[in-house]
Amino acid sequence: MIISGAIICDINGERRLDVRIDEGMITQIGENLTGDEIMAADGCYLIPGLVDTNVRLKDSQLNRTNLEKLSHRALSGGVTTAILASDSTPRIDNEITLEFVQQHRFLPHGATIESTVSALNESGALSNIAIMLKKGSRAVHTSTLADYNLISRIAQYLKMANKALFYKAEEKSFIESGVMADGAIASQLGLPGISPLSEVVHIASMIEIARYFGIKIVFKSVTEPRSIALIAEARKAGVEVECEVAIHHLFKNDSACVGFDTDAKINPPLVNESKRCALIDALIRGDIHSLTSLHQPNSDIHKDITFYDAHVGTTSIAEYLPLLYTYLISTNVITMPKLVDVASRAPGGQIGISTGEIRVGSGIDFILFDPAQTTEVPHHHSLYKNETLQGKVVMAYCRGEETRF
Repeated sequence: MIISGAIICDINGERRLDVRIDEGMITQIGENLTGDEIMAADGCYLIPGLVDTNVRLKDSQLNRTNLEKLSHRALSGGVTTAILASDSTPRIDNEITLEFVQQHRFLPHGATIESTVSALNESGALSNIAIMLKKGSRAVHTSTLADYNLISRIAQYLKMANKALFYKAEEKSFIESGVMADGAIASQLGLPGISPLSEVVHIASMIEIARYFGIKIVFKSVTEPRSIALIAEARKAGVEVECEVAIHHLFKNDSACVGFDTDAKINPPLVNESKRCALIDALIRGDIHSLTSLHQPNSDIHKDITFYDAHVGTTSIAEYLPLLYTYLISTNVITMPKLVDVASRAPGGQIGISTGEIRVGSGIDFILFDPAQTTEVPHHHSLYKNETLQGKVVMAYCRGEETRF
């Protein structure tokens, strides 16, 4: 098949060329290619598949139905590889659970589903990290750890396997007592706030862990400008740390919680407008290295209740690429090649896969995206409910399999 007239966009820039695909491989890129099957794609972007390394299942329940839904919805949002966070129910901390995920890794017409391994098991003891990494877990995942003996042992496993630690910095005592970011909106609503120290102090300490042990840490869904500054300073000093930010913290602020809208209750919580603008600035200057949809859907019974009692999370992966295009590209915040870098190449590198380029001889994980079309947000429990987004994923190639939408 030949895809004709598309704008090929990857980390190397943009060019309008034809692409020939034979038996799951890109075999030719050039002008005016001919063949028996030609797909006209004038005005569409052809980009590498997005990689999202911070994804959760509905109600955090690990089962076949939820894995199937995630796989198909991720692909429709432009994501060809989705990495499950390990804090599901059951937790991904043993070979049986990992094998169950891997049985659903390559579902037809869906994204590739991989997983992290929880650093700790349900009882709080160290998981069998070495075995789990050998069996295919892509990274070690944990939230704040206070036991530095455990951290030391985890670091040794990471060094042995040359894998990254996915670390969610949060002070649990703050998280348990608060329901949204501390500030004027929380006071207005009479809701307990979460201090920014919940994140900053633990990122500062884990930077020193990364420096001392020489391990790679990816800080997940960072929200505080001070945290980003600390990570940037550490990188300049040669410490191998990276900063991931969720799209919600770039696109929305804590005023979305006004009216006690539980769809705006996410973890980490939405921050105020000045911090949101600071996050945008950090993205522009390159201090944010990867993005995530922070997809965490919930059933009505967990959202149609009081704000205080509602579960955290929102659904977003099925509209991931249209959201990125609407809020970042059409507003000229960043360019499409930069988008490919932070939503495909960088997160792919964090889990050891090479992506971000469209070239001859490469395997096919790519998306055809039409910016002239629109995407409706149908989910009634979405932070973006009732919005009409710019652009639509019209076709995906994942593992050499074509899916049209």
